Amino acid sequence: MNKLKADIIRYCRLRSAKETVSFPAFLSGLLSPRMAPVVLLRLAEMAYGTLLLRPFAKVFSTLNLLCFGIEVSPRVRIGGGLFLPHTVGTVIGAESIGENCTIMQGVTLGSRRPDIGFTPSERPVVGNGVMICAGAKIIGRVMIGDDATIGANAVVIDDVPAFATVGGIPARV
Repeated sequence: MNKLKADIIRYCRLRSAKETVSFPAFLSGLLSPRMAPVVLLRLAEMAYGTLLLRPFAKVFSTLNLLCFGIEVSPRVRIGGGLFLPHTVGTVIGAESIGENCTIMQGVTLGSRRPDIGFTPSERPVVGNGVMICAGAKIIGRVMIGDDATIGANAVVIDDVPAFATVGGIPARV
């Protein structure tokens, strides 16, 4: 629940640039179409953490795919403050994503080969404060450093240092 609160607070601050978030703004953020996929993602994450509720994790993930066009595995560990301004065509299959990350539409985070069983050691690890622009592909076991920016349509197959901006195919600093 703390992660969802952090997600909504970050969304509200991005919208209004105010330091404090009022309860009506918090409630409005919770109901925003840009936050609904994050809410479903957090529900899937919560359900996956409880053995008896694991089947519901798949239900929440499937709802996210059907309603918002985003596929997110409930196994991905995602820090608070996630912002998904547009979700269509996005696939999130990383091992973990840090806090305060922004992921645009059409982004793919996944392994280099078909991995139905979700092997975390073959998936990307994204640091804190990372911005992943539209259409970027981060494939395989790559480490994305804190506060890095991945340019639009970049194909990342190597580690990205902290505070770097990368772009191109393959992506270069």
